[in-house]
Amino acid sequence: MPEHWESKRLKYVASINDDALHEGTPPDFEIAYVDISSVEASAGIVAVEEMVFEDAPSRARRVVRDGDTIISTVRTYLRAIAPIRAPSNNLVVSTGFAVVRPRSVDPGFLSYALRESRFVESIVARSVGVSYPAVNASDVGTISIPLPSPGEQRSIAVFLDRETAKLDTLVQKKRALVELLREKCRALISQTVTRGLPPDAARAAALDPHPKLRPSGVEWLGDVPGHWDLVPLRYAFRNLDHRRIPVAGEDRATMDKVYPYYGASGIIDHVEDYLFDETLILVAEDGANLLSRSTPLAFLATGKYWVNNHAHILRPVAGDIRYWVAVLQTHDYTPLVSGAAQPKLTAERLGGIRLPKPPPEEQVAIADFLDRETTKLDQMAAKVEEAIERLQEYRAALITAAVTGKIDVRGHAAAEAAAALAEFAAGDRA
Repeated sequence: MPEHWESKRLKYVASINDDALHEGTPPDFEIAYVDISSVEASAGIVAVEEMVFEDAPSRARRVVRDGDTIISTVRTYLRAIAPIRAPSNNLVVSTGFAVVRPRSVDPGFLSYALRESRFVESIVARSVGVSYPAVNASDVGTISIPLPSPGEQRSIAVFLDRETAKLDTLVQKKRALVELLREKCRALISQTVTRGLPPDAARAAALDPHPKLRPSGVEWLGDVPGHWDLVPLRYAFRNLDHRRIPVAGEDRATMDKVYPYYGASGIIDHVEDYLFDETLILVAEDGANLLSRSTPLAFLATGKYWVNNHAHILRPVAGDIRYWVAVLQTHDYTPLVSGAAQPKLTAERLGGIRLPKPPPEEQVAIADFLDRETTKLDQMAAKVEEAIERLQEYRAALITAAVTGKIDVRGHAAAEAAAALAEFAAGDRA
């Protein structure tokens, strides 16, 4: 760092964990609570949960003020660090955070210094534990940070506020683009498995490009091609729920974890032994995700694997399994779910769903078409996500360079950094 800068341990320029809610807090006192999972490495605080004190978890105790920075001291691999700016009077964070309050350092500069890569990696390196790594707040205070003059601290904070805001705006736009691509993919699947192939694709597959439609009698389906059948799910699939054998948690812990262990939302663990050795469709049986359509509740499981008792296991009687999983991903299960505290989709209700059933050759044509088209959309989304990753890497590098004095933000170097950002963004848009 520049010769005229100092380096001091954090505890000499800031205090840690000054304020906390006391146990005598009125039970009906309303708090806005931030947990570890509500903080992201680059985005900061992304969610706040409203609750009253008597309903709050025992870890909802750290009181924060404007200018503080919170640092996760548990699950430190998440790198959950965020500045506190203009908080509500009742904002409280988990005791899993160290609340750093500046004393003789600019709050803005300090918040960036605590997100600088070397500082973050120092916290991770000091953590103890494998599955739940943690570090003491007192150990965080022993890590040194660079300290330029007060004027330079303010200049660095202003520079980084401006440049990271530009990067954050770019990231938000690209995330919106990814969501648009995913929505287009969902719409394409839904349209194709309920109406058939687009005319050009149908001609290429030697199918009728304009089949006559007829009412399905099923609200979520609407009209379907007249030559398609409609069948209850129980006649299109064999339900293999009876074949699954839940693996107890203590048993999983002693296994070598070789094969995937599936739950309602995908792979949750790995185990040594396996129960299934074929491609099957899994549909969520219970859990809060049943009430949301943000992610498909049906997916393919391949190879050798176990399945727990939170997912239904389906094997098609006939037809292309790729077509069937696409249909099941499209279906809205919400009206069939019972229970609020623990939403559940029973096997009986699942079996009663009426599904469109094209002829076998048309199922194959639809599956091939969707494979091609969704692959294109997935590749486009992957490229945008790669660009997001590069922008976030550039953001982290810019913070490190500024708070360690690698760039002088007061003059020509600041203009060069801004120009580099503009050039990077332009190239990324291209």
